[in-house]
Order: sequence, then structure tokens, then C-alpha cells
Amino acid sequence: MKFETPTRRALAVILAASFTAFAYAADKKDKTKPAASPVVDSGSFGIFVKGARVATETFHIDEQNGATIIKSQFKDASGGDSTSQKSDLEITAKGELLRYEWSQSSGGSLSVSPDNEFLKERITAPGAAKPAEQAFLLPGTTPILDNNFFVHREVLAWKYLQIAPCKDENGHRHCEPQDFGTLVPQDHFSMPVRMELVGKEKVTIRGAERELLRLNLRGEGLDWALWLDDQDKFKLIKVGIPSENTEVVRD
Repeated sequence: MKFETPTRRALAVILAASFTAFAYAADKKDKTKPAASPVVDSGSFGIFVKGARVATETFHIDEQNGATIIKSQFKDASGGDSTSQKSDLEITAKGELLRYEWSQSSGGSLSVSPDNEFLKERITAPGAAKPAEQAFLLPGTTPILDNNFFVHREVLAWKYLQIAPCKDENGHRHCEPQDFGTLVPQDHFSMPVRMELVGKEKVTIRGAERELLRLNLRGEGLDWALWLDDQDKFKLIKVGIPSENTEVVRD
């Protein structure tokens, strides 16, 4: 059983499958007015280690010409610009990679793009004359889960909720776990992960209790909890990484 129509439609909106009816509803009476690019989500995440804020990720997701554009910037809380990183991920409505680019202010960059049956990564080290290349035998639908960019986990959660077989039992929704092969460009390797819906949980966010949808994201050396707001476009609200005494909270 798939999600009910409003939920499936919301997820399709997020994944840029059918956003138009929502984004342009306010312009129905003025058909001559140019339509702006639909904004899917935007904001920032605070990254906290042992309760202290150590970094901020600012992100923006919108739809342009049928593709979803995910832009993100990671900055150290110390205010120094040397650790600033930027990422730019572009995928189709079906989740196929069009391009991925990453750079850091201290130098160095990389890009990932499809190349026939491969994903090809080009890495430019600081001061390097030409980029090095590495090919991965991975399909174009492989999710990007790069270091420091929690918005990539949000996009993966949306994909999981869109494709996972689900059923209702005694008023509770159960969805089968799904396995994904992912690519971590900064580490130059692929990694299998599993995502699973746990259900509704009460979570404290900045002193206020909220009921959110919990998903678990697991892999080798990876055990994260993700909480999404199913009343607000399934936005990622909080991430818990107990093994690293780390929490990520939407500002």
C-alpha cells in the first residue's frame, strides 16, 4: 500500500515530480504573471556536539525546469572562513543525478556526473594543475550523501517515503526498510545504507515537545535517527548521532 493521496502528493512535490499545481496555485487568477521557481525547502541546521554549537549548514532546495536543485553551505561556528564548504546537487524528478559539485574556501573542489554506466568523480586538490578522476560502477539514481551536508539526508528520507511499500495496522503505518547504495564524494567511496520508518515519537526541540516521524538510517559504523515533520512537507527537523554525542536541529 502506498501513502494516501495528500501524502504522496506532498512527497512528489518535494521530489519535484509534480510541484506545479501547488507552487502556482496563487497565480491562477493572473496567468500573465511570470512564475518564480518553486521553493521546496530552505533554512539552516545547527550542529551541536555535547550541547555546544560547532557549525551551521544553510541550505536551499528549489525546482528549476523540472530538476531539483539542492544548494548548501557549511560554516564552522568559530567564524573562520577557512573551513567553509559549499555543495550544489542537481537531480531529475526521478532522482537521477545530473551533477554534483563541492568546494571549500581553503582550496580544493570536486564534481560528480553520470558517464554511461558509471558515476565519474573529478577531484581537484589545492594547487593541483589538473583534476584526478575516479569512476564508480553505480547507476545515476545513486543518492549523494556527502560529509557535513545534512540536507542530503533529508532528500534521501523523502525518496524512501516515496518508494517504500507501506501498510496500516491498528492505526499505525508500517513501511518496509529499504537499502540504498550511496556515494560519499569527499571520501571517494560508495556505501550501502538502510533506512527504516520507526513511527511517531515525541521529541523535545528547543524546550518544546513535538510529535515527529522518526526514521532510522544505518550502515557500517552508522546509526542515525532522523525526525521529520509530516505536517509540514516532511521537513527534516532533527538528527541524532548518539555515538558522536551530536545533534542536528533545524533553526
